Amino acid sequence: MKLLSSFTLLGFAIVAESAKKSYDGAKAVRIPVGEDVTPLKKVIKELNLPVWKSAKDGVPCAYSNVDLVVPADKVSEFDKMTANMDTKVMHEDLGASIAAEETAPPVSSRVPATKLAAANLTWFNAYHDYADHLQFLSDLAAMYPTRAKVVTMGASDEGRQITGIHFWGSSGPGIKPAVVLYSTVHAREWITTVTNEYMAYHLLTNYDSDPEIRGFVDQYDYYIYPVVNPDGFVYSQTTDRFWRKNRQVLPSSTCVGRDLNRNWAFHWEVEGGASIIPCEDDYKGLEAGDATETRVMMEYTNNIAATQGVQLYIDIHSYAQLFMTPYGFSCEDEPTNGAVLHDLAVGVVNAISAVYGTSYTAGPVCPTIYPVTGASVDYVNDVTNAKYSFTIELRDTGENGFVLPVEEIMPTAIETWAGLRYLLLNMP
Repeated sequence: MKLLSSFTLLGFAIVAESAKKSYDGAKAVRIPVGEDVTPLKKVIKELNLPVWKSAKDGVPCAYSNVDLVVPADKVSEFDKMTANMDTKVMHEDLGASIAAEETAPPVSSRVPATKLAAANLTWFNAYHDYADHLQFLSDLAAMYPTRAKVVTMGASDEGRQITGIHFWGSSGPGIKPAVVLYSTVHAREWITTVTNEYMAYHLLTNYDSDPEIRGFVDQYDYYIYPVVNPDGFVYSQTTDRFWRKNRQVLPSSTCVGRDLNRNWAFHWEVEGGASIIPCEDDYKGLEAGDATETRVMMEYTNNIAATQGVQLYIDIHSYAQLFMTPYGFSCEDEPTNGAVLHDLAVGVVNAISAVYGTSYTAGPVCPTIYPVTGASVDYVNDVTNAKYSFTIELRDTGENGFVLPVEEIMPTAIETWAGLRYLLLNMP
């Protein structure tokens, strides 16, 4: 195990004095709504409740399941106000659920007898600190020095290097069209981090023994970035488990952060697919590409497209169990390759289901989940001219939400690999 470089520890120094937000006694609740959203809107507004899913600027989406958090000191009033509503408790005590999914002890702090190389299957039995994710990538690349290397695309707003792994096959690096996978765009979506790492792990560790895997790696260059929002991810681990945005300060405002997946420079200006309110989780920013990490991702992806071409792009999120195609900015428009993308998406959800029976839905972003403007999947499809561009929402559909138990890490990763394998086998 190599020593951690100083930059990997930056995150912990910056937020060392921040108090961690407690969710002890808080509940996570799902409430289905029909056409009339006014009663639930009143509850959300009066109690100032954080919403995980299916609300826009505090207004519930009609005909949806609204997932929200009820702080401990508001549970009694919430119960009174929703007595006539159909409520389902996802987490009776959100603090206890968070404690159960807490990250493994840092690799650097373990006693020698318990230290394991980060790059083995035991890695996928727990969630991990940010510094250890960097260590995992370093160790994985070191195992295959002629086929892989740790790469960075640029610095985050707080100065952390956005770090990934680049690997290739028999032709050498930078020759073949690229497969690009980004995850932890939204900081609280921890399952996406380890799932993306599993894609790299599986492809690299099976290259020598599995002819099919060897063919996949020989055919493309792979750029896998498990944490593209490192500032937000560190904040979600040290301060607020459910932080979503980056940590970029907004001038003349007490609100912090931009939604990195509402800030790409493609139909950013279209109304209805992102919030213009700075404190909202899906705040789009002041202008397209003004989020530091989004700007870095755009430049990096553009460079790959210009030098190698992007064969496949997947933006990895959670939770909803969806595999989606462009577009997010419009529910009417369809990309020129829309039919091909749809057929591949259907194949992916069938491949995922074949593993454990997990049900995913395929479709374009806008009609399948909700309108999304300034989304990476639209930008990469149309601006970089990627051949295939998708976004996936991993497990689950609302039993656990963002607090997915550690027991589901490996099943999620394995079935997601089945979906990626389908694409690698069937992309025309």
